[in-house]
Amino acid sequence: MNIQKNQIDDLNLQLTLDIAAGDYAEIEKKKLNERLRNTELKGFRRGKAPMSLIKKFYGDQILVESVNAVISDALDGFIKENDLHLLGEPLSSEDQPKNEWESGKDFTFKFDMGLSPKFDFDVTDADSVTYYDITVTEAAKKEMKENMLKQMGSMQEGQAAGEEDYVIADFENGAHKVEGAYVSLRNVAGDARSKFLGCKAGDSFEVNVTEAFENETDRASMLKMKKEELAAIDPVFKVTIVNVKTFVPAEANQETFDKLFGEGKVKTDADFTKAVAERLKANYKEEADYRFSKDLRDYLVEKAAVTLPEDFLKRWLVEANEGKFTKEEIEKDFDAFKQDFKWDLVRSYLLQKFGLTVEEKDVEEAAEAFAAYQYAMYGMGNVPQELIKNAAKNILSDQKQVRRMIENVEDRKVIEAVKEKVTLAHKKISVAKFRELK
Repeated sequence: MNIQKNQIDDLNLQLTLDIAAGDYAEIEKKKLNERLRNTELKGFRRGKAPMSLIKKFYGDQILVESVNAVISDALDGFIKENDLHLLGEPLSSEDQPKNEWESGKDFTFKFDMGLSPKFDFDVTDADSVTYYDITVTEAAKKEMKENMLKQMGSMQEGQAAGEEDYVIADFENGAHKVEGAYVSLRNVAGDARSKFLGCKAGDSFEVNVTEAFENETDRASMLKMKKEELAAIDPVFKVTIVNVKTFVPAEANQETFDKLFGEGKVKTDADFTKAVAERLKANYKEEADYRFSKDLRDYLVEKAAVTLPEDFLKRWLVEANEGKFTKEEIEKDFDAFKQDFKWDLVRSYLLQKFGLTVEEKDVEEAAEAFAAYQYAMYGMGNVPQELIKNAAKNILSDQKQVRRMIENVEDRKVIEAVKEKVTLAHKKISVAKFRELK
């Protein structure tokens, strides 16, 4: 076999493999004999069919398998011998010559390879990255206190309906009558809104339900009928208010404090303000840490000056995803992919440079943290550790999730290591300005 190397540039390589018949003949012969021994054809005992029939039925398939085996060994051998670090997998070249698949013939194959870029850089205190210190303002504390009390609030009997209130009303239109329908005033549209605002128990007025309740599904549900029945009725209904329901925030008392923070941890309004400030500070630190991690990643990728064989990667993404994405879709999202790919390379470099490793315990802890986060998203903040551990086991039963957890741990370890070496340029900022940052 003859292998010709064409180094197109630092990141792109083309290999031409000239495969002679003798390169695959033994493999082909062995595969044909194996098929003969294991094949039963009508009129012949197992392993006793003529080789001519085996070649007739299976020859083309075995030829392809044999040549592919030679190609695979040749590519693997060349990559190892030349210590090549590839991005993706070798691709058949776009100028691949046409081969006539016939046993005994010679074949030529061309493959394109994308090479991983080489870079070498240090991280020192001369590197400066901004770290945003988000200030906790009195307005923010006041807003969070109000929101917490709203979360612990309840629906109570009201007088005149306000914009955030509900009413329970009877709707009547001839023979069609609905009793005790719940109406949220925020969902009432058009002129009808002014009729509901300020209404009290016992008030009556007419409403065009088609104009007042624009969502067809909600309107049908409220009137207890099917959507297709709506068009057949007169939309003007007499509405009679049964009562008004208003949402009342919880009082800032010991019962509420215990529900929010745990029994006895907060006792006075001053304690409440202090606890809110601490929670805001923790929330802001999470946001600031996330932003710092993102900015540090971008800084390191830029410092490494990573370049990629972009055309090759676009082709590889199309082929590797087996038709799930078109060239146009890959092109549209390529910038985001490219940035992630560059970070993957830089992260791997820094893991090796700092001697960082990921242990099984690290992955398990990451899965547990992710499980706890998922529970918290559903408002479940005090989940027993046993449930979290079981949820983590389910997460780690999925290999895709395992890979994701490993990458998260690698990210965290690299960021923590680099954070110790660079200079953090602290900058105070309001939460509003922080969230405006791109």
